[in-house]
Amino acid sequence: MSGTATIFWFRRDLRLRDNPALVEAVRSSKAKVLALFVIDEEFCSAAGPTRLAYLRRTLQALDGSLGGSLVLRHGEPTAVLLELARESGARAVVATGDYGPRGRARDERVAATLAAAGVSVAFLDSPYVVAPGTVRTVAGSGCLVFGAFKRGWLREAVPAPLDAPEGVEWVRAPSRSLDELEHLGMRERPDYFGELPDGPASRPPAAGEDAAWSQWSNFAEHLEGYEHDREVPGLDATSRLSPFLRFGALHPRQVLSALEGTTPSHEKFRDELCWREFYADVLFHHPESARRTFQPSMRALRVDHGPEALERFHCWARGETGYPLVDAGMRQLLEEGWMHNRVRMVAASFLVKHLHLDWRWGAKWFMWRLVDADLASNQHGWQWAAGTGTDAAPFHRVFNPTLQATRFDPEGTYVHRYVDELRSTPAPACLEPGGSSLLTSNYPAAIVDASEERLEALRRFAEARASLAVGP
Repeated sequence: MSGTATIFWFRRDLRLRDNPALVEAVRSSKAKVLALFVIDEEFCSAAGPTRLAYLRRTLQALDGSLGGSLVLRHGEPTAVLLELARESGARAVVATGDYGPRGRARDERVAATLAAAGVSVAFLDSPYVVAPGTVRTVAGSGCLVFGAFKRGWLREAVPAPLDAPEGVEWVRAPSRSLDELEHLGMRERPDYFGELPDGPASRPPAAGEDAAWSQWSNFAEHLEGYEHDREVPGLDATSRLSPFLRFGALHPRQVLSALEGTTPSHEKFRDELCWREFYADVLFHHPESARRTFQPSMRALRVDHGPEALERFHCWARGETGYPLVDAGMRQLLEEGWMHNRVRMVAASFLVKHLHLDWRWGAKWFMWRLVDADLASNQHGWQWAAGTGTDAAPFHRVFNPTLQATRFDPEGTYVHRYVDELRSTPAPACLEPGGSSLLTSNYPAAIVDASEERLEALRRFAEARASLAVGP
């Protein structure tokens, strides 16, 4: 194979429309492009079966858009790119920038090694409306308060989305099989998962660029009322765009451009896009926060370990806590690889503040099972729920799972949908701990008393704060 094609390295931008890096690759190569996706074991090994299956379907959709020309290679990206450059004669690689901790380190290695071999590497654009690191405080640091970040974020100019490039000659090359995705995945499965289920979700969301636009169009038609309906898990009132945004089948810039209204619903949805970018920015400035508790005062927070703690974790992950709203959410996660955001917060709060388990256990389970698992949003969402993140005074926030169910699922619509044992149990009984054991006998009893464990959580938070004040 010979020629002067530019290698376009697809990563978190698995689409053709509004892909500035791809447009530049087409321009610089006079429309001769070799489209590559690298099956990178370092990134696949931490993913569970549902996310890998979803990535596979997204790549299949992208390959269809490319007329079957997507080149798949397996290996360490630097070695893969060097080999493919030699095979194809390409002297340039173009990709969308990656702002995650691992991705940034990888891209630095790739750029340095390929430059030494005479192959230029350009990282352009980002998976965000505003690239992480752009919005700064007056002092020049990253923002730790959402309101301040949002003000800076809104001031940034947003370019109009680009059309898909036309007249491209997609260069073909020997390709590996997508079967390797599943083969290489799940290698970083924690021991504490035990016998928890590992099969992919039985009803995952649709995948690919066309599906993303179909989902956006459907949501946009019913956007009004979003500011309050989004909190009701029994309604289909959220955008469900997160899986597409996670893999770049849709760019948030495209959504923001289409979101032209100024109604409360439009403003609230802008806020949700901004929250996603805020957490990406926090992770950019504080990469250690992906694994480490952000608030120093909360690093001494006492959490439970041992066999009983493991059993409680497994009950939570299987959706067998005896608290119907929590269980409905955890079963939705297993079934669909997705969970309603309100219920994510309730389930996360329950794990940390009622079961007294390490937030990282829950964050890892979510990363393992969610199709939209995004490191920044997931880890910082969990830290928000746990009271260990960027929030100034989060330790008093302990969601009561029964009151949350009564407020946001008063008719039991969501609980009935996902908890089989309670489908014939009417509200409010189906919302009570144990699903009101007087009416059902096959639903598990509550594994803890939420009122007692709330007090225990507050005691532990007070201990942690006192230990910081006293010092070593």
